[in-house]
Amino acid sequence: IHFYKRLKMFGEKGLELVKEAARTHHSLIPFNEDVVRQTLEETRALWDANRTEVAETSAIGASITLRHAAIERNKRCLLAYLNHRVEKLRTMRWQFGAVLPEEMKMNLCEPEMEFFNKYNKALAGYMRAVGTDLTNDNAPPKSLYIEVRVKQDHGEIETADGEVVLLKKGTQHHLPRDLCEQLVMQGVLEHVVS
Repeated sequence: IHFYKRLKMFGEKGLELVKEAARTHHSLIPFNEDVVRQTLEETRALWDANRTEVAETSAIGASITLRHAAIERNKRCLLAYLNHRVEKLRTMRWQFGAVLPEEMKMNLCEPEMEFFNKYNKALAGYMRAVGTDLTNDNAPPKSLYIEVRVKQDHGEIETADGEVVLLKKGTQHHLPRDLCEQLVMQGVLEHVVS
């Protein structure tokens, strides 16, 4: 006969979510709907027990305080788990672009897909408003000047120091990066990597 049964500790399922997030720091596994649901059910049961006890005793005792602490811990664990997943989604947007690989999409739940799409639209709207693609160069440039080849006639451009450069098809120039970025995106110039 077992004299000691394993006592159920409050917050075990919430802690399981945090551990899962820590284990999967560099990847995104499928959303753990079962453990999230169990954590929410435990939180609701604790909340109901507190309401019942307060209604019966009209006082806040040690058991209510303990259950409330468990509720707060469950909330923090759930929020940490969800925040981890949202941050991974943001990182994946910058890493993979506007379209996620199919194997990544399979690991997302519906609200996460909705978040990704809304984040994607917000980022695209912002990039249109400022007139540049922020996802192009994630690393800082090594040089302020780049070597470019003209793919199509464009006419003259003036550099910040007043020099006028004729962009004629087939010619190659050493120009300031900030002056060339928009023309490279438009297909007028191509970056020559040496």
